[in-house]
Amino acid sequence: MPTTPAIDPAKVLGLPREALPRHIAVIMDGNGRWAEMRGLPRIEGHRNAGQAVRDTITQCARLGIECLTLYSFSRENWKRPVDEVNALMVLYAQYLVDNRPELMENNVRVRQIGKRDRLPALVMREIENLEQLTAANTGMTLFLAIDYGSRAEIVDAIRGIAQRVKDGDLAIDQIDEQLVSDSLDTAGLPDPDLLIRTAGDFRVSNFLLWQISYAELCIMPVLWPDFRIEHLHEALTSFGARERRYGDVAPPSRHSTPPTD
Repeated sequence: MPTTPAIDPAKVLGLPREALPRHIAVIMDGNGRWAEMRGLPRIEGHRNAGQAVRDTITQCARLGIECLTLYSFSRENWKRPVDEVNALMVLYAQYLVDNRPELMENNVRVRQIGKRDRLPALVMREIENLEQLTAANTGMTLFLAIDYGSRAEIVDAIRGIAQRVKDGDLAIDQIDEQLVSDSLDTAGLPDPDLLIRTAGDFRVSNFLLWQISYAELCIMPVLWPDFRIEHLHEALTSFGARERRYGDVAPPSRHSTPPTD
């Protein structure tokens, strides 16, 4: 049962709840640069990123955000030095254990998206434990994108659809955008309508390429270990001031939903 009180966005942001995004996706960039600027090993940047993760999850949950997806480890990140990757995996497993109480207090349901076959047994065990522990929670859904790559996700979805066609369970003319969406790791939940990237880089890095088709982008110069609640509020305030047109000339409503097939 959640014990952390909800936050009224009208009081802290000057926005009605319906002006907030339903799904926020975050590319948590800048850990290595944060450490290098301080003459520290890169792993210290990852270690000091924990507070930013906790602040973001807790505040989004308290504000009533429906979904939050954190880009934790991409498929491309395996190219990094072995020592850094191994240290990251140990940190990750420890984070999953240490933050169980807070996730439960905030009624957060946790799901992992991405491949599972290459993750160390320690990490997979803690992911599965956390997914089971939080499965009955009814608040925000937290997607942890680990060993995730959007192109691989889309390829897997296409293979699944093709197999259904081959098996005679699906006709080709039944394939539409909704079917593809329903075949992705994020099936059943709204697409992100706000994408935050820290550290100032203007790229999406193979992250939720299908799902962010209509997302508003918020590129922030702050390095991820320094990201705090005030930065999240800044991004939400910016989002709330934007007109979302979805290709139309005049938006019917700032907070309307994207077109569907």
